[in-house]
Amino acid sequence: MKARFALVSVLIMSLFGGCGGNGNSLNGNENGLDPDVAPITEGNWYRPGVFVTWQWQLSGNINTSYAVEIYDIDLFSASSEIIQKIQSSGKKVICYFSAGTYEEYRDDKDKFLPEDLGNTVGGWEKERWLDVRSPNVHRVMESRLDLAKEKGCDGVEPDNVDGHINKTGFKLTAADQLAYNKFIANESHKRELSVGLKNDLSQVNELLDYYDFAVNEECFQLGECDALLPFISDDKPVLNAEYLRKYVENKSEREALCTESINNLFSTLVLPLKLDDEFRFSCL
Repeated sequence: MKARFALVSVLIMSLFGGCGGNGNSLNGNENGLDPDVAPITEGNWYRPGVFVTWQWQLSGNINTSYAVEIYDIDLFSASSEIIQKIQSSGKKVICYFSAGTYEEYRDDKDKFLPEDLGNTVGGWEKERWLDVRSPNVHRVMESRLDLAKEKGCDGVEPDNVDGHINKTGFKLTAADQLAYNKFIANESHKRELSVGLKNDLSQVNELLDYYDFAVNEECFQLGECDALLPFISDDKPVLNAEYLRKYVENKSEREALCTESINNLFSTLVLPLKLDDEFRFSCL
């Protein structure tokens, strides 16, 4: 999902997130999750390296012809057969799902309770924010991770894990979000799945040890890329996508972007917002 806020806005809202009225705090446990749980770091899951090449396509027939190490595709629409086809050529498959929003078109939509659903997501009329404190939401996400394992995914990209700085309809705190994001990461690793942190730039330092890579949208456009550098310092890749038309239509703009991306050791793609493989430019 497209990034909605510049980092300054994210940091400000994160600071105020602890002032909500649900009683949760950094030491709270009202959602059933331990905010201080240690990261699971021992296991045999896939750990991509810095400067990894990748393709990101979430809609349309998957174009499997790119010479990349990683394909990032939709968990629900991708069949086990297409996953195996991609892997048969030595590539890894990361499976996308939303961990923070309800999507009315998903197969498991009926598993959510009415009280789990919050405000409509801005710009995405078929999505509503989830209450990530809900034990029922936790169970649904465990089932999604089970599905990823069952389908043979090498890893997952859980999206929308920054509800605490959005107008969700719930009084989510930064502590609520940290506890949930740690839960998602550890449950992924329990299933030997690699896991990427999607956006959520205000909590990168707290979550770095829990995640194997970062997926980000438009950090160059929004001036947020410095927040992702801890991943690079920890030898973990940053998979970045940019959508501005100037990068598509103006070769010099694209080259300038790629120069900056390479200097940061990022893996940057210029893609259509629909992520439908209409076009693709890679900086690597």
